[in-house]
Amino acid sequence: MMAIKRSNCFHKSGGKDPCHMSSNGYMITFGIIEIIFSQIPDFDQVWWLSIVAAIMSFTYSSVGLGLGVAKVAENGSFKGSLTGISIGTVTHAGVVTSTQKLWRSLQALGAIAFAYSFSLILIEIQDTIKSPPAEYKTMRKATVLSIAVTTAFYMLCGCFGYAAFGDLAPGNLLTGFGFYNPYWLLDIANIAIIVHLVGAYQVYCQPLFAFVEKWSAHKWPKSDFVTAEYDLPIPFYGVYQLNFFRLVWRTIFVVLTTVIAMLLPFFNDVVGILGAFGFWPLTVYFPVEMYISQKKIGRWTSRWVALQILSFACLLISLAAAVGSVAGVVLDLKTYKPFKTSY
Repeated sequence: MMAIKRSNCFHKSGGKDPCHMSSNGYMITFGIIEIIFSQIPDFDQVWWLSIVAAIMSFTYSSVGLGLGVAKVAENGSFKGSLTGISIGTVTHAGVVTSTQKLWRSLQALGAIAFAYSFSLILIEIQDTIKSPPAEYKTMRKATVLSIAVTTAFYMLCGCFGYAAFGDLAPGNLLTGFGFYNPYWLLDIANIAIIVHLVGAYQVYCQPLFAFVEKWSAHKWPKSDFVTAEYDLPIPFYGVYQLNFFRLVWRTIFVVLTTVIAMLLPFFNDVVGILGAFGFWPLTVYFPVEMYISQKKIGRWTSRWVALQILSFACLLISLAAAVGSVAGVVLDLKTYKPFKTSY
């Protein structure tokens, strides 16, 4: 919502007003919305939210790509260079040095890794698929198609975004078009981002919710607070199965994540860290080891060696991304004030 308000402010002032705004109120509003949606009991009940989020993702990606192509056409040339941002470029964090450029490059690897760390929810999604055909066959086709489509969008948006703005390309591509017409198109894209984030939060958190609640029910099977469910009639919905442990624990979790987001509002840096720490063990190491075990691949065979080289290479990438992302957070902390974030 803040992005929409800023876009409209840019439009009204013709780009003369920097339109600085605090993000805290919007983060709190987002947290309240997530508290409500987090009360959806099971992962299979958020399928509709996942579909809406996917549609919204295509919407804002298409808008960003279209505006990027239009901006390149307007410029009449490609900005930037094949080696990335130029040393000496002045940014909000200061003048870019060779060391900072290295950290930025490594941080980008973490962001890319995060974009492909969907293995966290892969099994949960497969459990919701009906058969026949076999779930794994449907999931294989869906995975190949989704990776192909998302990779195409990532490459196009990244390349045209950089070609449009060069060294001044913002972390959020849409903010680069802040006071350009049609500003209403930017509003649509920003609304799509909001809806997508609401859905993405639930898709990623629901498996964690289920794990904690299943473990708690096993730990305290006789506790009514943990296991008992009560019928709660809700107008226009029906009967909701209220569980007090689910209500309290999920609310606390969302509140904590909201506070952390307000305390550390370094989106690109945090995404890089999450991608770095989650990519190799969950997306590479465990799947590779399971494949080796399932196919009974012998040690030191050519296939075994190739898979180990792949795993080790991805480990090095994850370590490099983690270093770059942590360095990015350290740089941002130099100009950071807790709970006083403005854009």
